[in-house]
Formats: sequence, C-alpha cells, structure tokens
Amino acid sequence: MEPGWYDDMNDLFNREDISPLAERMRPRTLEEFQGQNDIVGKGKVLQRILSRGKLESSLIFWGPPGCGKTTLAHIIANSMDARFVFFSAVTSGIAEVRRIIAEAGSILKMNGKRTILFVDEIHRFNKAQQDAFLPHIESGTVVLIGATTENPSFEVISPLLSRSRVFILKALEADDIAEIVRDALADKERGFGLMDTAISDDALDYLSTFSFGDARTALNTLEMAVESYGEQEAGLTITREIIEECMQKKNILYDKDGEQHFNLISALHKSLRGSDPDASLYWLARMLEGGEEPLYIARRLVRFASEDIGNADPEALGLSINMMEAVRFLGLPECKLALAQSVLYLATAPKSNSVYSAYGKAAADVKKHGPLPVPVWLRNAPTSFMKDIGYGKDYIYPHNQPDAVADQEYFPEDLAGSIYYRPVKRGFEREIIKRIRYWRSLREVSNKDKE
Repeated sequence: MEPGWYDDMNDLFNREDISPLAERMRPRTLEEFQGQNDIVGKGKVLQRILSRGKLESSLIFWGPPGCGKTTLAHIIANSMDARFVFFSAVTSGIAEVRRIIAEAGSILKMNGKRTILFVDEIHRFNKAQQDAFLPHIESGTVVLIGATTENPSFEVISPLLSRSRVFILKALEADDIAEIVRDALADKERGFGLMDTAISDDALDYLSTFSFGDARTALNTLEMAVESYGEQEAGLTITREIIEECMQKKNILYDKDGEQHFNLISALHKSLRGSDPDASLYWLARMLEGGEEPLYIARRLVRFASEDIGNADPEALGLSINMMEAVRFLGLPECKLALAQSVLYLATAPKSNSVYSAYGKAAADVKKHGPLPVPVWLRNAPTSFMKDIGYGKDYIYPHNQPDAVADQEYFPEDLAGSIYYRPVKRGFEREIIKRIRYWRSLREVSNKDKE
C-alpha cells in the first residue's frame, strides 16, 4: 500500500459532504454542463435568458431521467436575482404549495424579490392541483420551472402550458456521459480526484453506452464501483467486469403509462404494416423486456390482423386469437414466443386495409343519414299482422335462385347501390374480387331476364 493513500481515501469518504456523487458533481454553471447544445449552446435560448439575469416567463423542462432538467433549474436560479425554492411533486402536496406561495407573496411585497418555484416531476400533480399555480403565475408572485419525464401535452394542463415555454431535453450522448465520468474521477473537490483511480477504455465505453443517456445512472454506478473496490486496493483501475457487476442489469427506458408506451406500440404497429419482420420483432422485444403487459400487446395484434391485413389473409385473425389465448394460458415468460410467432406471421402476411376503410365508409353513412328504415322486404314477419302490412313481401330467397344469387336490393332506398368494400389485388382478396365480380354478373343477367 502506498504511503498516504489510505488517509486520502479515508478523508474522501468522511468529508462533511456525504451526498451522493451525482449530487456533488451537479454542474454549477452552463460551462460545466454537458449536452443539450440545442438549448444551452452559445447564442441559444437559455444562454440568452441567463445573460439577461431575469426570468419573465415560466419554463417546463421535458426529457428522460438524468438528462439535466433539475441541474438547469439550479443553474438558472444561481444566475438570477431571485429566491429559489425546490419542490417535489412526489413528496409534497398542495398544502405546501400554498405555504410557499404565501411566503413568496410576502417577500415580493417586502423587498420586491421574486420567487422561482421549481416543481420536480410536475406530472405527478393532478389537473386540479396544477390549477392552483395559475393565479400566482398570472400575478407574478412566482415564476414556475417544471420538470417532467412525461409528454406535457398529456400531463400538464393547457392553461399552464400556454403560460410556459417548453424545452425538450434529449437523453445525453455516450460522449457526454463519458466526459461526465472523467470529470468525476478527476475532480478533487467533489469527485474522486484525491484517489489514484482510473477507468479502462472498455469500461468507460460500456458505462457510457448502457447508462442510456442518464448521467445519474452513470455516476451512481461509478460511485458504487469506487466504494466497492476502492478500499481494497490502491491505484484502482475500474474494469468492464466491475462496471457490469455494479450495474447488475441494463435498465430499459420504458413507462407503461407514459409516452414511451404509445411510441413503442406505434413503432411496432407501423413496422408490421410495413412488412418488416425484424424491426417488428425488435419493438416487440423492447416492450416485453421493458415490462409491458403481454395481453395489451396481444389485443393490439388482434386489432392489427383486421385493420391492416383483413381478408388479404383471413387466417391472420384466427391465428391472432389463438395467440391471445396462448398468452393467457402461458403467462410470462413462456408467452413471449407466442407473441413473437404471431408478430412474424403478421409482418409477412399480405396487407389490406379494405376492411378498415369499408367499415369507416359504412359508419360515416350511418352518421350522415341517421336511422334509415329497413326496407319492408327485408323485415321478418313473425305475426300475421306484420305479414298483412307487407313485412317480408317480395323478398327473394337466394337459395331458390340459380347459383343462389338474387337480384335484390339490400340497402335502404337512400343508399341503394352504395359500395364500401373494395378489395385489393393482394393475397386472398384477389379471390374475393373474382367472387364479387361473378355475383354481380349473375345479378346483371337476372336483371336482364326480368326486362
């Protein structure tokens, strides 16, 4: 053991600041901030706001975990002549909001100093709770900075959105994460710079990649690696094996109730529609490995079988129903292969949206024309009275006709001759086109015979 090494390390882990590494290494200025160049780069909006030293409108930062939302709020607060109050929608309630706003009003009256209220995870507040902010934002008592991992279009009320500027933050690039890790290893004040600790290139690449753009995940993993192995040896070099052990498993960004849920099912549906089995399988795996409910996926696949395949391959719907029963019967993890089998079949099946389009046209006519009466010849006559007033009169029974096709109008009078279903020349619908043409030709012959 090298002289003095233990003392340096002991001093590091017994310092007054015992907050996690991710908190200690939080950037204090835009110069220290990594990533998000679209909004914090030279001449960009946030930099211009900071240069003025005054925040007039409320802000909402929307982005994935660990991308810098809270950090940017702190940097803004440090740059403004304003009081900064941090508030978490997870741990605090509306009563505390009222207390903070009351204090903000008193301070504004006494010395003219405004309060910047930072609300972390603002999407956790319901619509009524978010309403409580509006009059105080309008009056200028507080300037709101909200942070959310959820799409604000869905989770933030419209009046609040209209009074705020929304900044979209992206997951950090692997290069950004790598630079953050290097800074933490080199920083003698807040990081591990007092220790003779290094990280191999392979380990840094792995950590930067599988943190999935989340700086907090990367720094928490680094801290665990140093604390787990740093006391055992001087001159520690963190290897990929150490990082893999500390990460334990790769967390896949997925929120079953949020935008990721809708984005991924949309990607799966569109890949199936585009007849790409490999991409379809990838999006299926993203959803399953992220924790999606298998029956939700199964229901969407059943819908897809009718919406985008229809009669181009009538077997698709039956196979999808069987798949759904298999998912119910097997459960996880065994049902994953049943879903995969169905996805591959649907992706490679011939496509037709003619069923979807046909129903849409029929439904549109129902809405447009209202409840048109059923023609009397199509009505049943279970009583003698109904028969006497004409129910069922002139109905032509197809089985009594040649080829079991009757020249009969089946629409209400106002819609006579309407055509909704137009099969495509793909898959089994090619056969359906032949059948429809054949039946129409028989009706035309029957009609000419009448003339």
